Amino acid sequence: MKVVLFCGGLGMRMREFSEVLPKPMVPIGSRPILWHIMKYYAHYGHTDFVLCLGHQGDLIKKYFLEYNECVSNDFVLSPGGKGIELLHSDIQDWRITFVDTGLTSNIGERLKMVQKFVTGEEMFLANYSDGLCNVDLRSVVDTLRRTDGVACFVSVRPNATFHLVEADRDGRVRQLDHIRSTDARINGGFFAFRKDIFEYFEDGEELVEGPFRRLMAAGKLVTYQHDGFWACMDTFKEKQDLDDIIAHGRPPWAVWNDAQ
Repeated sequence: MKVVLFCGGLGMRMREFSEVLPKPMVPIGSRPILWHIMKYYAHYGHTDFVLCLGHQGDLIKKYFLEYNECVSNDFVLSPGGKGIELLHSDIQDWRITFVDTGLTSNIGERLKMVQKFVTGEEMFLANYSDGLCNVDLRSVVDTLRRTDGVACFVSVRPNATFHLVEADRDGRVRQLDHIRSTDARINGGFFAFRKDIFEYFEDGEELVEGPFRRLMAAGKLVTYQHDGFWACMDTFKEKQDLDDIIAHGRPPWAVWNDAQ
């Protein structure tokens, strides 16, 4: 299955980086978050990527054009430096399509712009490109396959410190619970779509506010509920949290390590 990755946002809440790097290129550990996400999909055998570029898309192109597997993998240098033997490889079987989808386009518009690149695919995958997760991707796809749904998204418990408030019309609080202790879930940004998804779009619409509401009304929107690791990188603090996880050992989203 092809994987559509939305890489064009401005990353306004990542001001520490967004003026010099597009958000998908912000490093987690020694590699961009985009690399971690693509490596996740490649682990499940999905190595045909469509990148929806926008803000500083040239830097994403440059990263892959200049990609040196020796920098990101262990290798053996033979005597005299005349031979290199890679002990591991990352992108040797990746196919990447780079598409300029505009500076200010929303997610729905970006997806519509790459429709021709997923033509012929009965199903395809998509991702916001700003979150990391250890969800079993096979289970997500199976959830969509065993229904007549058109779209499936991973719903997760928010890893926030907020409290959920319920109050009456007079403002009297009836319930005050930490959001993690409730049944509340949010869209985790991992998607599986049937090709029919494009029939639910109207011009200029954002993905969730338009098409998803029509799908929901038609009973064609399903979700896979994931209770394992999930983290979004919207702020510098969240980037630091992900860096700390890498620094302390094997990160939970690196499912490819389980196969080594």
